[in-house]
Amino acid sequence: MTTTRLQTDKLFQYLLRLADSNLILSQRLCEMCGSAPSLEEELAISNVSLDLIGQARNWYEYASELDVLGRSADHLAFRRDSHEFYNLLLVEQHNGNYADTITRQFFFDAWHLTILEALQDSTDARIKGIAGKAVKEASYHLRRSSQWMIRLGDGTPFSHDKIQASVDQLWRFTGELLTLDDIEISLQKKGIIPSASMVSQLWKHTVESVLKKATLKLPDYNAWMYLGGKQGEHTEHLGFILAEMQYLQRAYPDAKVW
Repeated sequence: MTTTRLQTDKLFQYLLRLADSNLILSQRLCEMCGSAPSLEEELAISNVSLDLIGQARNWYEYASELDVLGRSADHLAFRRDSHEFYNLLLVEQHNGNYADTITRQFFFDAWHLTILEALQDSTDARIKGIAGKAVKEASYHLRRSSQWMIRLGDGTPFSHDKIQASVDQLWRFTGELLTLDDIEISLQKKGIIPSASMVSQLWKHTVESVLKKATLKLPDYNAWMYLGGKQGEHTEHLGFILAEMQYLQRAYPDAKVW
């Protein structure tokens, strides 16, 4: 395999990681349709989900152009098995109660905005352009989830305890946000993606600032963390998500609307 092909394969893998994380989180949020705590939140969740789907589409389309197998964006989204998905473990976790949903969203949003802002300086022009279009949406997502963290954390004793329990429970999936593997290290050296230290520093600053305002306790950064999602190793939840999300495309492959 040539050096150029190897580099392209690594970029392809990274694009799938971005797309898969957006798509799976979007699917999780779609599950909330009809069960949000208020009409305003129903609309907000739907909007966030649609934003993530649109961003995933852009990443999949770019990945499709690099795919040695020539698969389309739709094929990448709906015809791969769970071990071929490379999303963050965090986004496949259950919606749980609303504190769980918001905490999962906040941890992801703090990472997502940091990544997208940094990717605007990527040496890859296509990545730079896609990230630039997504930053405004991601900024809104973080602002919304941060406000909910503060609202629940600095609210009643009951809401405080619920959101603190969610923070403690989901914290073990945050280590993957800040850990680079060989693929990402290689792309970092080429200036295609940002450095792990920068992402880690900015993510921690955001999380610490919001948790402080929310009067919530910051968990230990050295706590044991779950890893493996970016390498295709997932929790049992992903299979169920894909079974529902991919049902139509699996049942009627290559079907067309006339």
